Amino acid sequence: MHIVRYRRDVDPRPRVAVLNDGVLSTLPVAGMFELLHHRKEEIERICADAVPDGLLSEVRLLAPVDGATEVWAAGVTYLRSREARVEESALKSVYELVYDAERPELFFKSPAWRVVTDGEPVGIRSDSLLNVPEPELALVVNRFEEIVGYVACNDMSSRSIEGENPLYLPQAKVYAGACALSSGIRPAWEADPSDLAIRLTVAREGAVIWAGATSTSQIRRPFTELTSCLFHSENHPHGVVLATGTGVVPDLDFRLHAGDLITVAIEEVGELRNQVVAGKEHFDFLTTS
Repeated sequence: MHIVRYRRDVDPRPRVAVLNDGVLSTLPVAGMFELLHHRKEEIERICADAVPDGLLSEVRLLAPVDGATEVWAAGVTYLRSREARVEESALKSVYELVYDAERPELFFKSPAWRVVTDGEPVGIRSDSLLNVPEPELALVVNRFEEIVGYVACNDMSSRSIEGENPLYLPQAKVYAGACALSSGIRPAWEADPSDLAIRLTVAREGAVIWAGATSTSQIRRPFTELTSCLFHSENHPHGVVLATGTGVVPDLDFRLHAGDLITVAIEEVGELRNQVVAGKEHFDFLTTS
């Protein structure tokens, strides 16, 4: 089962539903943000009471966030991520220290309206020589700091920009097409996130040019530690999505090209497929749809 946002061609209003075996059961909420107003137990009850009223084939799935929900991300939570940041950075000790520090690295990634989903494009920056995908398990957290579900995330990153100076992190991480989430939220009461396989493949002209995998068991920090830090001094009234960091990073000689097809697959959670484009004009649909 997944919780999804969708839109019908005959009705432009986005709706929220439970998707199970191709059947949609619409939920009595104005948006995903309203569902995240509820406690985890109440969300489970609302989903269980939903009545089937449509088919997946009749609708278009949307990004699973709306309203004032934000996407945040954690960095350097896997050993491979620490190694990659050290390789690329002119200030290597910054990443070595944060991996072992008491306080995790957390940064803002995207407002809801900028998020793309499965089948939509992701972007690379033309002013970066080294652009890469970063596959991550993301936590869907309600306003009470409870983890209520999981999605697959592609945290697109400009490694050469961040590597030049860590203060350039916002430019390396926040730009048009930089945040992709899978269309369905796998409820927390249906999945155990402690040891899920995460796989990344990049295809060019139909052939796989890079592939890698890791497991959530390799993450250094407990998920509740990350959410506790995120909520420590900030409110998230519409809930929040928190990407938990990547353990799959291509080598420094790898380069994404426009036209590449990126696939992020997370066991029990979902799959995310996006084609790479260059240029913010490709994302005008986010401001008009």
